[in-house]
Amino acid sequence: MCGLVGFGLHDLSARPDRDLLKRMSDALIHRGPDDGGIEIFGSIGMAFRRLSIIDLSGGHQPLSNRAGDIVVTANGEIYNFKEKRRELESKGYEFLTNSDVEVIVHLYAEYGDRLVDHLIGMFAFCILDLGDTAAGGAPRILLGRDRLGIKPLYFAETESGLSWASEPKAILERGELARELRPEALLDYMVQGYIGGEHSAWSGMNQLLPGHILKWSPGERAQTSRYWDLPKDELRGPATGDEVLELLDTCVEDRLVSDVPLGAFLSGGIDSSAVVASMSSKVSGSILACSVGFKERSHDELEIARRTAKQFGAELHESILDADPKLAVDCLPWFFDEPLADSSTVPTYLVSKMAREHVTVALSGDGGDETFGGYRRYVHDTAENRIRSALGSFGQAACRIGGRFYPKLDWAPQIFRARTFLTNVGDSPAHAYWRSVTQLTSGEARSYLAPDLRNRLGEYDPFDAFRAHYDRPEIDCPLFRAQYADFHTYLTDQILTKVDRASMAVSLEVRVPILDHRMGERFVNLPANQKVRSGRGKHVLREALRGRLSSEVLDGAKRGFGTPLAGWIRGPLRSSVEDAVETLPEDWLDRGRLRVALSEHQSGRTDHSRLLWSMLVLEQWRRRHSVQGLSA
Repeated sequence: MCGLVGFGLHDLSARPDRDLLKRMSDALIHRGPDDGGIEIFGSIGMAFRRLSIIDLSGGHQPLSNRAGDIVVTANGEIYNFKEKRRELESKGYEFLTNSDVEVIVHLYAEYGDRLVDHLIGMFAFCILDLGDTAAGGAPRILLGRDRLGIKPLYFAETESGLSWASEPKAILERGELARELRPEALLDYMVQGYIGGEHSAWSGMNQLLPGHILKWSPGERAQTSRYWDLPKDELRGPATGDEVLELLDTCVEDRLVSDVPLGAFLSGGIDSSAVVASMSSKVSGSILACSVGFKERSHDELEIARRTAKQFGAELHESILDADPKLAVDCLPWFFDEPLADSSTVPTYLVSKMAREHVTVALSGDGGDETFGGYRRYVHDTAENRIRSALGSFGQAACRIGGRFYPKLDWAPQIFRARTFLTNVGDSPAHAYWRSVTQLTSGEARSYLAPDLRNRLGEYDPFDAFRAHYDRPEIDCPLFRAQYADFHTYLTDQILTKVDRASMAVSLEVRVPILDHRMGERFVNLPANQKVRSGRGKHVLREALRGRLSSEVLDGAKRGFGTPLAGWIRGPLRSSVEDAVETLPEDWLDRGRLRVALSEHQSGRTDHSRLLWSMLVLEQWRRRHSVQGLSA
């Protein structure tokens, strides 16, 4: 798990500044504290920070073939590198190291741009092809990102050329981009709590999308193209429990290769327990597992984790942590180069920090909910779609009217809060599901923006990008459409971003076996009743694991990292939130509206915790990264 950075100049006679490359690389030192490398090849400069995992002595990067005409830097892990190495050696390719990254060099020599089809893993890479330069041709750059976006990669095209890096801060260090926030990104953030898609928060900087490559040569514009996507033409046939376990075990086993201490996160939930259970049959000796509880929430899950660890003979390291909310002010803004309002960034960082005391690599259960339909919102969405179909157009119209006039009873017991339900069943499936994954409607978010900015944004609506993903599958199955949209938005831009930045902040590599692309290709588009059944998600996964995991794990209530936002904002973060409301730029936000929301929250009349937390995160990000304003 590492960090890569570089830039190429259009002017073939120019040479990159080595000191500048070092400053850009040093901005990523948390991603790779063990080693660093800087190389300049004509008008191309490449730098790397390394967290040593495989081939500790021989994996220095940039890494090239013996001829020196193919050079690679890569972040992540290639899990099938041993198999690919044997294939390439049989074709006459000579390997100079034992590094997994070296297979990228020779796969490119053999297959060109299609090398990505042969990789199983999480990765972001840069390949420099110097093959034509000896005859006076231009060098070629190929950037690639793994299929599901587990590893990040950003790029910026400027007048001088192309820059790329694992995190935006390294590109900003070059000084060619103004430190300005895109206005559309601010509305995206207000609505979603994160900024996603191909455009980053920063004006002039993009992220390479999951499953995409980018090609560039001096004097040309960068060209991006998709090389992989989830299957979206038809639902697959039902899966058997044996099929689920066989593929899960394969994906877990692939992720056990390491030359440094390796373990797992273990909660009381299904996904992490399934990973630990699979590990137990693949490793000799006991598994090292890390479990945490938090003072602000029930410790029941920690008790379950203890019993699961005992069942599989795991050596359990555990801790009761205090999820200090001031991390959002003092520490995390540096590691999150774009504002991310997911309050579980705090416990995720603390869990990663605790695990790093014992291991350098940890397997996690991320991706189980998206792959097997585990979120409660999938269950609710399935029920709403069933009711929507039964109502017909007249019934839906009546519900729309009811939702418009039903009072918003946030203070009342759940049974009396029917406004959202009526609104959803009276609306389209896409709009209804969109509400379940956003924190404010577009209209609500706009009401907090400065009036001039509202006018400037015109008809821009964050829903349009979501809708494009939701509508892309040819499969007329609302559950699959919701999962497909989540894979291309929420999973990549919120969940995986959170895990990558929080773990990399403490130099911990997190591997996610359930997010192996083979799992997605087989199980995401199963029939809906294999995912959601009897008011619960993950049906086929639960049943497959019946012989491995206890009923308290498989049938217990779903839990997560609960963070007491409302209490934090009325307590330890009160002064920080008040300060953020007063210092956020007036050409961004309507300070009067924010003051009203803060007053209502502090009095207990209305819970505005998600909005106010978002404002705190936004202001701390603005300060820490010296944001100069909104772009024109």
